[in-house]
Amino acid sequence: MAEQVRVVVDAMGGDNAPAEPVRAAVEAVTERQDIKVILTGKQEVIDKELAKYSGYPKNQIQVVNASQVIETAEPPVFAIRKKKDSSIVVGLNMVKKQEADAFVSSGSTGAVLVGGQVLVGRSKGVERPPLAPLIPTTKGVSLLIDCGANVDARPSHLVQFAKMGSIYMENVVGIKNPKVAIVNNGAEEEKGNALVKETFPLLKECKSINFIGSIEARDIPAGYADVVVCEAFVGNVILKLYEGVGSALVQKIKEGMMTSTRSKIGALLVKPALKETLKSFDATEYGGAPLLGLKGLVVKTHGSAKAIEIKHGIFQCVQFKQEKINEKIAERILEDQEVLKSGAE
Repeated sequence: MAEQVRVVVDAMGGDNAPAEPVRAAVEAVTERQDIKVILTGKQEVIDKELAKYSGYPKNQIQVVNASQVIETAEPPVFAIRKKKDSSIVVGLNMVKKQEADAFVSSGSTGAVLVGGQVLVGRSKGVERPPLAPLIPTTKGVSLLIDCGANVDARPSHLVQFAKMGSIYMENVVGIKNPKVAIVNNGAEEEKGNALVKETFPLLKECKSINFIGSIEARDIPAGYADVVVCEAFVGNVILKLYEGVGSALVQKIKEGMMTSTRSKIGALLVKPALKETLKSFDATEYGGAPLLGLKGLVVKTHGSAKAIEIKHGIFQCVQFKQEKINEKIAERILEDQEVLKSGAE
């Protein structure tokens, strides 16, 4: 049997905790033998949830007690410092101490971001770790980087995001020489705000990425770029609008199919093909958003995540570990810094 990847799952984080994180853990270990899931949170609560299931390999699930819970509304820095026995802090510390390989949480995004940087720590040379979810496109998937970690990013941060995203897409998704674009309000190089205008020439000069220029928001779903670079405010707006439009479109399709007897018959005929098509545009199929550039693996799923998204987040961690994504990112960043340093001399 392959070496097991130890993934900590925050059993108390998210709108649907502890039911959905526990269910995700049970489903994950039932499907794969190369995973060990460590559930952090209140022992008696988790044990009560686990008691609802049978037939799963119990030796692949461990419960680590954590008496506190960080709520979404709590100030992240304060919460990480004060609630040291919370499910998030306990889980991240396990990754820091190499008692686990990865951490997955649907809990407070701010606490996961702060904890990831403060407790797990950034890889040497990484200025800011970005959140980078895969988003569905007509050509497959693109990586949106950053979608929530760095609202006030600098040009040098975006350049590193582009490099990290390229490594991710090449090694995780298998796209050779992935196309990189920066989000802009027009295709022309002279357009954009101050951040985009400063970053554009830096990306253009970067030899280690395949930079294709600007991308407008309407072209993102068409898959024009494999890596979509932006600062977190813009990225978060894109991601939330993406999800909202997708949900509304599915709802309208369902309503349209139920308007008449003829449409209902047609719905039965197209249902299998439509279901498969819509599944490819379901963000939960791709797991969560990894926080790239850390010394350990940290994945943030939606606060409203159900078991399927959390389970895919767990599976993501196995692939990240096997492909040594963080190690490759750290290596690339240091190599580029050495080149710049030698050029300056």
